[in-house]
Amino acid sequence: MSEYVSGLFSDEVAMKCDKMPGFPIITFENGENLADEIVTYKDLFVNGCKVARALQLSGIGKGDRFSLVMRNHPEFLYTMFAASLTGAVVVPIDPRSKGNKLSYQIKDSNSKGIICTSEFLDDVEKSLLDLPDVNVIGVVYKEEFGRKDNGKYPTLNEVLAGPECGIPDNANRELNTPLEIIYTSGTTGDPKGVVIKAHRMPMFKMLAEFIWQYQSDDKLYTGLSLTHGNAQSVTLVPSIMMGIPSVISRKFTKSRLWDICRKHGCTTFSLLGGMMMGIYSEPRKPNDADNPVRKVLSAGTPRSIWEDFEKRFDVKIHEWYGAVEGGFAHNPPGAGPIGSFGKPIEGVMEMKIIRDDDTECAPGEIGELVVAQKQGKVEVEYLGKKKASEEKTRGGVLRTGDMCHMDENGWLFFDFRKGGGLRRQGDFILPEYVEKALADLPDVSDVCVYGIPAESGAPGESDIVASIVLAPGMKLDIKKIYKELAKTLEKSYIPQFLQVVNDIPKTASEKNLERVLRDEFRKDAANVYRF
Repeated sequence: MSEYVSGLFSDEVAMKCDKMPGFPIITFENGENLADEIVTYKDLFVNGCKVARALQLSGIGKGDRFSLVMRNHPEFLYTMFAASLTGAVVVPIDPRSKGNKLSYQIKDSNSKGIICTSEFLDDVEKSLLDLPDVNVIGVVYKEEFGRKDNGKYPTLNEVLAGPECGIPDNANRELNTPLEIIYTSGTTGDPKGVVIKAHRMPMFKMLAEFIWQYQSDDKLYTGLSLTHGNAQSVTLVPSIMMGIPSVISRKFTKSRLWDICRKHGCTTFSLLGGMMMGIYSEPRKPNDADNPVRKVLSAGTPRSIWEDFEKRFDVKIHEWYGAVEGGFAHNPPGAGPIGSFGKPIEGVMEMKIIRDDDTECAPGEIGELVVAQKQGKVEVEYLGKKKASEEKTRGGVLRTGDMCHMDENGWLFFDFRKGGGLRRQGDFILPEYVEKALADLPDVSDVCVYGIPAESGAPGESDIVASIVLAPGMKLDIKKIYKELAKTLEKSYIPQFLQVVNDIPKTASEKNLERVLRDEFRKDAANVYRF
């Protein structure tokens, strides 16, 4: 290739491969029982070119979409590189998606093909029964998943073991074309596909340089799924484009997070609010503060545990706000008040809190957060949903759907998702405070608090359900839990119901999927107890 396009993901990898081919840029941490996999720039370039050729031979060309269903593996990177190189559009799907949800995303994205690991091949095959025009492009077989290759589908194992093939003659050279379609979490309904163009990648590098201020001696870590924008924007893309090594776990593990960071010398990692409460819920250990982490990049730190978390683990929290559709604000350590997600970048965008009639709220008044660009037009493209896209940017602003307030000094605070507030007997209930009280108990290893329609029938009122996972070896003691909660919570905050589950269902962004718990909740169920 005679000339590289700066900022184009595939070209950024190629440039780094020219300069430092053997540099171990990404370490895939595969758990306690499997060896780590280290990817160099040469590995990424050479194997990415092989996958690009496999895409083209399968009839996937520029502008064509294909789905990717796998956890965090090296093959995810190779496929992402291949999409950038060919101009195809990759649709990374949360691998926990099954049944109708998986089929919906494959169909909604109009994917022509699918790449998956053998771990999820059964789920993919079931979905493809209703999608006869979608072909399996390649399966990645791994010994730990048990399923053997029966010759039914092409395998990426053979492709990656084959000869090098170099860059295709018709390689993509454009930054203003779609690279990915990332689906929203779908916490309230069917997820929507957000079209991500290739020029978003260099923006992630700029954030890393000027906002996160990554340094050459940093080592990044994430356990978030690469199917989620956070893992790509905060860890993966900055690591590759800046030449800063990173460690990526196959899946998030709250119990081993600090041990992983100690083992690999990780200095910073990214969290979302639900993950932070889970980590905080882990039993306290004498070496909690003995770790190499300097800064935690967090989106949604519960105000109730912010200071305790920093002190317990001897870290600083750099709080921020962002969504795959756009909008950004941040609160560097020591800059703003505890609990605030910050302010927008001056001169780039403006954030306001508005009422239902679009008038601006007073300081302290809760309203919807909206975002306006200082330059250019606010744009959101939900794939195949023109009306929803237009509504999201009605009036020339991005309507986030997040209910927030601003203090007298312009610092922004998140309160709840639009339509998701909890009220009980006239009091507004913050679930995070109930979750903290339960997380502080040695009996509990994970928790999610949500509301159900109040038995009283009062409009807008909720009864509170605490869904908990018992810590290993602990037996349920309802009276003890109630007694402990009564010591730290106001009466209106104490849940009416305790729902004991084996695990809290999560989205790809590790948000609690409370609607799944709500759907499973029955007042007369064997795992539901009334306080």
